[in-house]
Amino acid sequence: MKLLMSPPSPFVRKVRVVLRETGLIDTIEEVAVTTTPLASDPDVSAANPLAKIPVLIRDDGPAIYDSRVINRFLNTHAQANLYPEGRLWEILTLEATADAIMEAAVGMTYEMRYREAAAQSPAWLDAQWAKVDRATRAISTRWMSHLSGPLNIGQIGVACALSYLDLRHDARGWRAGNDTLAAWHAAFAQRQSMLDTAVS
Repeated sequence: MKLLMSPPSPFVRKVRVVLRETGLIDTIEEVAVTTTPLASDPDVSAANPLAKIPVLIRDDGPAIYDSRVINRFLNTHAQANLYPEGRLWEILTLEATADAIMEAAVGMTYEMRYREAAAQSPAWLDAQWAKVDRATRAISTRWMSHLSGPLNIGQIGVACALSYLDLRHDARGWRAGNDTLAAWHAAFAQRQSMLDTAVS
């Protein structure tokens, strides 16, 4: 199998971390592609009509895409326990919160990178960051208990989302007022799977 991916993407990183945490990394080839909102990689477009990464090219079925779909597939394939039944809805909600942080932050990156400076909207950027701010504070106040205990997909998603904020939007300072979450992230970032997928 092949994973079409670009290392800076936080959605890709979620999958790459899961590959390592589940021991599947030796069974799937990671294929780096260059794709943007304005110029899609042809292999990605052929496998995913939305032309988004990550995409998993399977040997025995059609390609599957969206990090949440791929990670459920990998979890089942490895017989891992990243989606514990006893806390499933809470873990999925935490993963969705992490994905929403990623979506807002990636949108901000695209706005600044691919839209001409004169056409950029500071108000829109601030509105996206407000989503990030509310989400990180919600995790700090409501979801910290789900970031402890055995590894789950919610933890991986939050770690990848926060690391992406550091990569692309560090100047906005998500750690302010989120001391406990910041300490958790600093510790989680030392997992080998996170170190192996880090982008500077």
